[in-house]
Amino acid sequence: MTRYVIDVDLDSCVGCHSCAVVCKQENNVGLGTYYNKVRTVGPTGTYPDLEMYYLPVACQHCDNPECVNVCPTGASYKREDGIVLVDHSKCIGCQYCVMACPYGVRTYDESRDKGVIEKCTMCAHRVDAGEVPACVYHCPGQARIFGDLDDPESDVSKLRKKKSMHQLVDVGNHPGTMYGLDKFTWQGGEQ
Repeated sequence: MTRYVIDVDLDSCVGCHSCAVVCKQENNVGLGTYYNKVRTVGPTGTYPDLEMYYLPVACQHCDNPECVNVCPTGASYKREDGIVLVDHSKCIGCQYCVMACPYGVRTYDESRDKGVIEKCTMCAHRVDAGEVPACVYHCPGQARIFGDLDDPESDVSKLRKKKSMHQLVDVGNHPGTMYGLDKFTWQGGEQ
């Protein structure tokens, strides 16, 4: 079986925001709306021993996505390959999924007046064509790693074996994205 994820090697992320910019371009994301956000964590510590890193946050494509569980129309759904999507033809814009997402990565895009919820799609259109998501392809630091977690030879499986991996807070949804971090102290949630 296939289970796609995007992991992030935080030791390689330079905080350039390329992932956020290329995502907007690839997916025609409206003004004021972001599927990817890059947060600055820190600085922490005491001078001269300060730490700071960048934390890209997008849909975590959870194993048990609460956004899917609360959707009254079935518009939010999880594909067999692990990608969580929104079927805009079924979405009524109630925003239950926005409230249920513990990461704040779903949005109601008012700029396009579609009346539906928007979110990271892991560039499902590119994945279905055999390509990697745009944010992964265009990352200058090669910090974003895409692949099939069920394939032990995939890049994500290899990353998870060699780095200290962390995830954002898990409230029973089991986020799919993991963050590799060896150089700094994790400040993003659970370990």
